[in-house]
Amino acid sequence: MKALVTGAGGFLAQYIIEQLLARGDVVRGFARSPQPQLESLGVEVVRGDIRDPQAVSAACSQADVVFHTAAVAAIAGRWDYFYSVNTLGTENVLTGCREQAVPRLVYTSSPSVVFDGTDQKALDESAPYASRWLCHYPHSKALGEQRALAANGRNGLLTCALRPHLMWGPRDQHLIPSLLNRARRGRLVRVGAGDNLIDAVYVEYAARAHLLAADHLRPNSPVAGHTYFITNGEPVNCWDWINQILTLTHLPPVERSISFRTAWWIGAVMEATWKALRLRGEPLMTRFLAAQLATSHYFDISRARHDLGYQPQISMMEGMRRLVAWFKTTNVS
Repeated sequence: MKALVTGAGGFLAQYIIEQLLARGDVVRGFARSPQPQLESLGVEVVRGDIRDPQAVSAACSQADVVFHTAAVAAIAGRWDYFYSVNTLGTENVLTGCREQAVPRLVYTSSPSVVFDGTDQKALDESAPYASRWLCHYPHSKALGEQRALAANGRNGLLTCALRPHLMWGPRDQHLIPSLLNRARRGRLVRVGAGDNLIDAVYVEYAARAHLLAADHLRPNSPVAGHTYFITNGEPVNCWDWINQILTLTHLPPVERSISFRTAWWIGAVMEATWKALRLRGEPLMTRFLAAQLATSHYFDISRARHDLGYQPQISMMEGMRRLVAWFKTTNVS
């Protein structure tokens, strides 16, 4: 199989690429920046911007499957930037697939497309898209997901969407480093009562789910045109998990706390200030972040187990042990 992976330099994409190579597939990576580590593995790296339709179409040439992981993920920023990358970029990938007669597309989505700021307990894929958007990332990803699913069955293209939740593990440059940075600067506080449960997924199994989806994406398959939540299938207490990570890196546990309501209004004020003054970077708090930290959000992965044969075998505890081993070989801790 010849696979194209967009956003090839990203956290998830690197694991997808490694797993494809390990089973003998031919891989092309599409990325904005040079990727010498991928080239050293035998990956054909094509440089380009997901917003450039010609570059995207050329990258899709002769591909048997496209894994579309490229996205901008942040809790603040301009709508036009999120929309151009996450939504219109997906349109470019779909057009490229049609122009190059690519038969399969696996779209990397996010559970946040159904998140409206309230508790989500054992949610399954029948849940509707959010009725209000707390930041531009989930809104733009939802629009991209809708376009990807609507393209299923057109011009010979089969599509599906995966929603991995809170990917973590070795080589993470986003979730864990951001958490540790806040803790070191004394800016990490518990939001809410501290009893909320969350799902996460070890990155190797998020990648594994993508390969399973591609392999099962066939005519008349239940996978075609559907979405799947992807997690480890074992919800944990959000703040206990955060404190475990802090302990692994020799940082004190979170002791300070504020109410959800307080964090929400602080976030609203900060968002307005950043927008009015056109400040760079992300606010310390936003409404989306406050809701993510205070509410429960975990998912029913029965559909992924049944349709994809997805069986996460790396437990949260084993994942933590591997994370410790990675910490010891890097300067993250």
